[in-house]
Amino acid sequence: MDDLFADRSLSDQKLDRADLAALARGLPGQLIDCDLEEADLSGLDLSRWSFERCQMRRTDFSGAKLDGSLWRSCRGGFVQFSGADLRDAQFTACDLNNGVLRRAKLFGAQFERCKLTGADLSEASALDVQFAETLLVNARLPGFSFRKQILKAVDFSQADLHKCDFRGTLFDGCSLRDASLDGCRFDGADLRGADIGGLRLVNAGLFRGATISREQAGQLLGELGLNVR
Repeated sequence: MDDLFADRSLSDQKLDRADLAALARGLPGQLIDCDLEEADLSGLDLSRWSFERCQMRRTDFSGAKLDGSLWRSCRGGFVQFSGADLRDAQFTACDLNNGVLRRAKLFGAQFERCKLTGADLSEASALDVQFAETLLVNARLPGFSFRKQILKAVDFSQADLHKCDFRGTLFDGCSLRDASLDGCRFDGADLRGADIGGLRLVNAGLFRGATISREQAGQLLGELGLNVR
């Protein structure tokens, strides 16, 4: 990896579109502790670039080519990734709260220990996208497929998950509290490791074919004023 970024690394600099456009010609680059806040980087080819501890609040990467890119400990509240190519991108410990990833290509992308509270991932191409230990509170992910995945410590509280596919999915330390689940599929899912608080008994039909605990069943039946012993 060090050879890949030889002579292509910049640290502790404030960069704008002209700077990145000039660097984007040729091999991938590496940015460390750089300030990209509010920069317009839309449409640039930054495939396989590495971004570490960069500030990118309200940075615009709309339509940019970012396939295979690496993001570590970046701070990007309200960052704009609309229509960007993020195939096989890896995000680790990044703050992307309220980010916009509408229509982004996320095939094979990975998000680990990230904050995506309030993020909009509507209409994203998201086959095989992976989330782990990530906050997706109040995020929008309609139609995502998590089929047969193991979801570990993913917080979907109050998220828009309508028509998501959770068939065969194992939930481990996750939360679906107060999430919108209209049209979701849970056949074969194991929900015993999920917080399903806030769901009403009328939603129980969504869980047909899924496994839940006695405690979770009691939560649902509590809507009718019944006690499960």
